[in-house]
Amino acid sequence: MQIQQAREHHPVVFAIEEARRVVHGASAVGRFNARFAVFITNAVGSMWCAYVFAALALVSAPAAFKTGDMVVIVGWISQTFVQLVLLSVIIVGQNVQAAATEGRAEADHRTLDAVHTLSVEIHKINEQQSAILDRLERAQKA
Repeated sequence: MQIQQAREHHPVVFAIEEARRVVHGASAVGRFNARFAVFITNAVGSMWCAYVFAALALVSAPAAFKTGDMVVIVGWISQTFVQLVLLSVIIVGQNVQAAATEGRAEADHRTLDAVHTLSVEIHKINEQQSAILDRLERAQKA
């Protein structure tokens, strides 16, 4: 049973559009939500956005440091600067990692597709050889 299923298997590619349908659905609202989420992620997940967030955070830095209060200073560093700037930087890093993973997955898919094609051809050749051997055996017995 498994061998027959393996013989009939046809490799497929799981496209990003399919992933979007799985997450948000295929309706117009689902497609809009997927596009909007990807747009926002791409916008916030850029180094340019990280630079803008850093500049924005630095606007309030003098006021925080001017207080001399360690709670205010630590709060500014952790809540304003680190969270705001690292949000974009982390998304950029994840995008780089995802691109590398996608590249490896695509290369693996092409390799496995080629191996599958070769396996099918080898199987056909083996069937042809078996048929030839059967004819030779019959010819020898006759």
